[in-house]
Amino acid sequence: MAEDDAVPKTFRALVDSADRKFARVRDFPSYGRAQGQRYFHKVFKAYMRLWKYQQENRAQLVKAGLNRWEIGEIAGRIGQLYFGQYMRTSEARFLVESYVFYEAILKRRYFDGCEVKDLRVRFKELRFYARFLLVSLILNRTEMVKLVVEKLRALVEDCKANFRETNFKEWKLVVQEILCFINIDTTFTIPSLRPLRYCAMLDSHPNSAPYVVRFHAKKVLKFRDAVLMSYHRNEVKFAELTLDAYRMLQCLEWEPSGSFYQKHPAEPKENGVAADYSGASGLIDMNLAADMTDPTLPPNPRKAILYRPSVTHLIAVMATICEELPPESIMLVYLSASGKPGHINASQVKTSGGSRRTRKSMLVSHNSLEQNCSAPEPHINGVKESCDYYDNYLWLGPKGNDGSSNLYPGDIIPFTRRPLFMIIDSDSSHAFKVLHGAERGEKAALLLSPLRPIFKDPSTADISQKGSQFTFFLTAPLQAFCQMVGFSLSDSDTEVLNAAETILSTAFSEWEVILCKSPSLDLVWAQVLSDPFLRRLIVRFIFCRAALSAICPPEGSDPFLPLCLPQLPNSLSPKSDVVQSSVSRLADHLKVSNCFHFPDT
Repeated sequence: MAEDDAVPKTFRALVDSADRKFARVRDFPSYGRAQGQRYFHKVFKAYMRLWKYQQENRAQLVKAGLNRWEIGEIAGRIGQLYFGQYMRTSEARFLVESYVFYEAILKRRYFDGCEVKDLRVRFKELRFYARFLLVSLILNRTEMVKLVVEKLRALVEDCKANFRETNFKEWKLVVQEILCFINIDTTFTIPSLRPLRYCAMLDSHPNSAPYVVRFHAKKVLKFRDAVLMSYHRNEVKFAELTLDAYRMLQCLEWEPSGSFYQKHPAEPKENGVAADYSGASGLIDMNLAADMTDPTLPPNPRKAILYRPSVTHLIAVMATICEELPPESIMLVYLSASGKPGHINASQVKTSGGSRRTRKSMLVSHNSLEQNCSAPEPHINGVKESCDYYDNYLWLGPKGNDGSSNLYPGDIIPFTRRPLFMIIDSDSSHAFKVLHGAERGEKAALLLSPLRPIFKDPSTADISQKGSQFTFFLTAPLQAFCQMVGFSLSDSDTEVLNAAETILSTAFSEWEVILCKSPSLDLVWAQVLSDPFLRRLIVRFIFCRAALSAICPPEGSDPFLPLCLPQLPNSLSPKSDVVQSSVSRLADHLKVSNCFHFPDT
């Protein structure tokens, strides 16, 4: 009898030990190169020991009362552990490993057959679905996302019916969030579109490749780390991942290429028949992810994704990453947030239609803002006054106008001691122009959004409903262009979309050649041009600026145009023939030329 008790006791001891170790790494911050690595290896080893033990002693454990959901919970913890490590390192193999374990839990139906009255187990199942959704969402497993959403929705309804004394309002909100997210994100609504991630098959242009390979600046920086932060009221999100942060996250990662570039079915089949794992022993191939990751790809840059951080927390994260940044490396900082609460909301946008009088009245309403952000900056003996750095700001706060929630341009200056690539997406973005020339060591690369978006149809403009237009242009330029002019991607056939992508690809390839050959290219851009992620952001910025410039009426367009500092070569300005002709060609192909103000129309 004592021998029969030994296996369950050992198992419970292993569970308790693994759970204690897991608690230590769960709350570790997801930024910093050294954070939690030692503990991660310990907790991972503990769960591997636990997993192996339950496999080898399954019969005795089941006889002693082990439930299938307990096995599922162990697998879920391992998946959660892998996902946490992905968030810390951005290594795709960890994300895939996490997916493997979550998918196994679903296929083997570890939570099926649980007692309906066991509310505790039901909450575990709800959390499993929510975590699996997040992993599937980031991994772009479109069909799996849709499948799990339906299972989660059905489970919430079942819980409401069987546990009437318990409020499941938060879980209903989770379902609403994910449905809103996938209905808005074109990755899930239009499967034929190319991925947001950098795909070597689609984003490496053969015509410009020789010029990029030969190009070599006096100083070359490696893109190693990024900080991504989006903070808008009522913005589209799932869990702690906002739509804008999700798009930028995807944009800064590699998409599997070659034979790996394919869609995976949600329900794998064996010999043409759907596999049934309901009676499986719990074996999960620990090395399966090795067969699902692309060994030809370089590592992804690390990304710290911050959800609604305080100003002090954001600065602390930037300081940690800046301190640990390897030599000859550059840090990308993406900040998307509203300006002063008193500023006109970004949803009050410019439309390309309407009468001249209407357009004029709208411009008058923006007069004070234009004077504040576009007027010449005051100088004393050629030096910017310190107050310029603290006049305007990004607003990182839930309500009110608390000064502690304001992120000022001056707060960024200390970080310019290291190379910095900044993307500011805000209705106060132009306030950050003062950083140019105020750097403390390295000249920063600045991409600043328009102060206002512009759309043919203003109903598509609300950031809280569609995400930021500027971020959309940087991460999915064709979709952003079509959204701007009201062109329906879902109603278009694949040939039209492929031809449009070809037009953009040809233009980007040509612009890359011009950048590589330009004698006036500033060193700030030259030293990052060899990096595929940053080079792609630069050419997409050129396209964004040109498209917005062409759709705006000639008068008073400054608030609706993005800025870059230092300036890019004039040969790629919005008015240059090579840039304007590409926008015109795309507009003609989509039959939306009437939306634009081209010189010959």
